[in-house]
Amino acid sequence: MKVIIITGSSDGIGAEMARQLAQRHGSAVALVLAARNAGQLEQVAASCAASGAQTLVVPTDVSLQAQCVALIEACVARFGRIDALINNAGRSAHALFEEVENLAWYEELMRINLWGSVWCTHAALPYLKQTRGSIVAVSSLAGLVGVPGRTAYGASKFAMGGFFEALRPELRGAGVSVTIAYPGVVATQIRHRGFNAAGGALGRSSLKEDKAMPVEQCARLIIDGMEARRREVVMSAKGKLGRWLKLIAPGLVERMALAAVKKEAQPH
Repeated sequence: MKVIIITGSSDGIGAEMARQLAQRHGSAVALVLAARNAGQLEQVAASCAASGAQTLVVPTDVSLQAQCVALIEACVARFGRIDALINNAGRSAHALFEEVENLAWYEELMRINLWGSVWCTHAALPYLKQTRGSIVAVSSLAGLVGVPGRTAYGASKFAMGGFFEALRPELRGAGVSVTIAYPGVVATQIRHRGFNAAGGALGRSSLKEDKAMPVEQCARLIIDGMEARRREVVMSAKGKLGRWLKLIAPGLVERMALAAVKKEAQPH
């Protein structure tokens, strides 16, 4: 039985990955579900259990190191091993930098998106080395290409990518794979709950959503990448194109990034 921890698994991509892993592997998988909302976690756990998976719900705020450590300890206490850690917990944000008065929420976003992944990975690493397991970091295309209005979010995701890219060769000899996933716009509510310029909830999406990827497709691509132990999962043709165009035509990529933002949220 493989034991997989998924942070940010109360809804969105994380919850869908949990359901798909349960459907794929049934009783051959144990899923440790972590997020702040215990009630929603229990609902996801019930759905996974209906497919035959074992589950453990651990309410966790990844912006607090002690809770990240407690999550790993709870998993090992229950199942005795860790085969995969999916660092999926994250928060979005959209604000023009000049409109931000208090930068405290920039630091909070970094604690969630970067440090939560670092702390969970650090605590889980000895167990992942024992199983020659897998680490997944769910980043964003905003971690490959700068998007206007996403200075805070992009910084956290670029940092996440840099950390896990450096960690990968460190762990090659130990047989631990590191997969970084770069979703684009996915049909979830994450952008609605992201920070606005004042540090409150945005309440809407500032990105054009008409071509958003279904969450089911995104979750499947991440799981496929993890199970194939791929280095990266860049999900859309536009994402793959933008990454390489950035090397030869960076101005064009900046215009593409600006075009992805709704007109009312663009720089003045």
